[in-house]
Amino acid sequence: MEATILRCPVCGQTLNQQEKTLVCGNRHSFDIARQGYVNLLPVTQKHSKHPGDTRDMVAARRAFLDRGYYAPIAQTVQRIFGERMPEHPKVLDAGCGEGYYLSQLMPHLPGGTFLGVDISKDAVRYAAGRCKSAMWITASAAHLPVMDGSLDGVMSMFALTMPEEFRRVLTPGGYYLEVTAGREHLMALKTLIYPEITEKQEKKSKEYPGFRLVQEETLEFDFSLHAHQEIMQLLTMTPHLWRISREGAQRAAEAETLDDRAQVLFRLYQSVATSSGL
Repeated sequence: MEATILRCPVCGQTLNQQEKTLVCGNRHSFDIARQGYVNLLPVTQKHSKHPGDTRDMVAARRAFLDRGYYAPIAQTVQRIFGERMPEHPKVLDAGCGEGYYLSQLMPHLPGGTFLGVDISKDAVRYAAGRCKSAMWITASAAHLPVMDGSLDGVMSMFALTMPEEFRRVLTPGGYYLEVTAGREHLMALKTLIYPEITEKQEKKSKEYPGFRLVQEETLEFDFSLHAHQEIMQLLTMTPHLWRISREGAQRAAEAETLDDRAQVLFRLYQSVATSSGL
């Protein structure tokens, strides 16, 4: 574990590895778990006893993604970052979940240093079991335990975006890849679980201080699910799980097949200097 780009979540000093522990100059220490991840989430940054995705949610997402249904999304990330990253890049996945997208990216950026951060301890534990050659960290994306200007790339896959924090940890000219669901994403699933669907306007690309938008594209592809278990796994890994009624959940539970379409938006931002120099 290359700890020198990590900073102490308590005092902000550089963390260095001493055997199975990360230690800063003020002697704050953090044990590396047997599974290979480290918890850098202070109690003051936790908003509940077990923040983030639950074990069941993580397991459902891992099972669904490992079947390759979202492989085109991973391949698009590989292409975009592959065209932009320098040799031996340092890349962080903010909200990495169980580690699918970062582990898929790593072979395409040889010699790189990779960090996966998620607030869910269960998700990070799964990720550490999936891939031993990345740093997996329980932490908040709003308070990344990473030194200023130390990363070449940050990616956010269907997760909360923290552009100010991402810019802090990026090198000048570094890249932030924002991946979000489009308006038509999973319309068949929505039709199944909701009595009616409210028409929403497509989200326009945002302007973030200290960033410029350098690339924008939309990916669409069809996929078919032929098992009740797969449909429930898809539902469990989406925000719709918390929004649907009991009747909607029952319809999903009774469905045996689902033909759906993914619509995913990719927006690549580059860090630029501002008038203040920050």
